[in-house]
Amino acid sequence: MEIIFLGTGSGVPSKDRNVSSMALTLLQEQNSIWLFDCGESTQHQILRTSIKPRKINKIFITHMHGDHIYGLPGLLSSRSFQGGDGLLTIYGPHGIKEYVETCLRVSGTHLTYPLSIVEITEGVVFENEQVIVSSKELDHGVTSYGFRIEEKDKPGELLVEKLKDLGIDPGPVYQQIKENDIVKTKGGQIIHRPKFLGPDKKGRIITVLGDTRTTPQFKTFAENSDVLVHEATFDESKADLAQQYFHTTTKQAASLAKEAHVKQLVLTHISSRYQKEDYDKLAEQAQEIFPNTELAYDFYKVTVNSR
Repeated sequence: MEIIFLGTGSGVPSKDRNVSSMALTLLQEQNSIWLFDCGESTQHQILRTSIKPRKINKIFITHMHGDHIYGLPGLLSSRSFQGGDGLLTIYGPHGIKEYVETCLRVSGTHLTYPLSIVEITEGVVFENEQVIVSSKELDHGVTSYGFRIEEKDKPGELLVEKLKDLGIDPGPVYQQIKENDIVKTKGGQIIHRPKFLGPDKKGRIITVLGDTRTTPQFKTFAENSDVLVHEATFDESKADLAQQYFHTTTKQAASLAKEAHVKQLVLTHISSRYQKEDYDKLAEQAQEIFPNTELAYDFYKVTVNSR
């Protein structure tokens, strides 16, 4: 898994930061790419990466503010011209269906691929054999959701030496044992798979919190994440502004990361009031509380390794 930040600013684009969008590449696990938010010019940002729009098959929208959705119509339209023919599903709060359908209708846009739009509430929004995605309502001026992406545990490694001790040599039977609970060998031995597998490989967890004030109630939702992506619109001196405008400060995000026992915190959604010379200070404020913190910038990448 790899996270690519396509836009890390808040409100309006700046010279350094485009508005919100993040891609999660699942090419090995799902042969797909998922977007989280799609602010203005997201498709322009994609042109500067190796992302292929036809591989994007899910878009998760945290909330309906413009800096998180104004890039959607253009991206959806362009995907038709870039070889996209597979189903694309958009998950978002109430209003996302009307917004997308209205934009496509009044602009006369006809997509060459099927589009599904799912208006979500709290709970599980997507699940397959490999991953489960849950949503949590946040504390913002409009309905806003966080997303928790949990990779399901995988079976452990085959205990080859243990099989060899029984006289079962490497071959097609090993694959059969990996894929079936019970296997009968040509020699008549009955193999129960759980006895010949090592411990399960724990799945990875990524939590993405959209625009929100921070509160202790989000601790459980973010708990034990390999990566927590959290907005940090303001530095700590602007805590009153953060409260007033339903946003989070650097230290508030770091406190949540510490309490939730996450492995890594990545701060994004940085106000355009901050310039390059301010970035170190923003990161350091959070690092005082949670040392493994990074301040994202456009095209910043995070690799989420297997546990």
